[in-house]
Amino acid sequence: MALARPERLYRPLLLLALTLTLPMAVQALELSDVALEGELRFLGERPDPGAYHYASQVQISDDSLSSGVVQLTTCHHQLDPNAKIVIAFNPQRVQRIEIASTEGVERAQVQGHLVELTQVKRGGSACINLTSKALERVDEHTWRLHAGPLMRRYLDGYLPMQARLAFQWPDGLLRLKATQPAGQPGVTVNNSRTGAQLDLVFAGRMTATLDLVRGTP
Repeated sequence: MALARPERLYRPLLLLALTLTLPMAVQALELSDVALEGELRFLGERPDPGAYHYASQVQISDDSLSSGVVQLTTCHHQLDPNAKIVIAFNPQRVQRIEIASTEGVERAQVQGHLVELTQVKRGGSACINLTSKALERVDEHTWRLHAGPLMRRYLDGYLPMQARLAFQWPDGLLRLKATQPAGQPGVTVNNSRTGAQLDLVFAGRMTATLDLVRGTP
């Protein structure tokens, strides 16, 4: 398992790098499905459906707008078999880490800002609850959430992966102003008075941001 570390204070909610150890995991993929270092491709259709996917749920409260602190749950599904997987969170932002559940994992433990999973079976899963100072105030009326980088590394490249990023807030508290990446093949953006959601399929190293403004009364 390759471990990458956060690079900027306001960048990652989560930093995850998955390295597969079995060539059989990529037999169904074409060489063109693997992104090279420095390359990011959004995919209209996933070439390996049913493989690893990631989901996060972020809860933003009225207090979050002043404190910057949010509650979130991150889940990793259909993990690849590995003796050890390390999930790293930004040590300058994370305030609490709690392992909510695991399946197909022999041992899971929190080590500072890291979660270590050992003897992970094919198809295993892990969900982690967090408290993190992850909301950045841009100006008087605008806040920004950063997610990523997310990646599924294999040798010198990145395998396709799927991610669902969901954000919730009290009815009418906020409005979604913009997302990066914007909607396109491989990126679906939905929003309402109570939240927003990004569904992404990509290969490479991906970061996302949400710009939020005060909602209408």
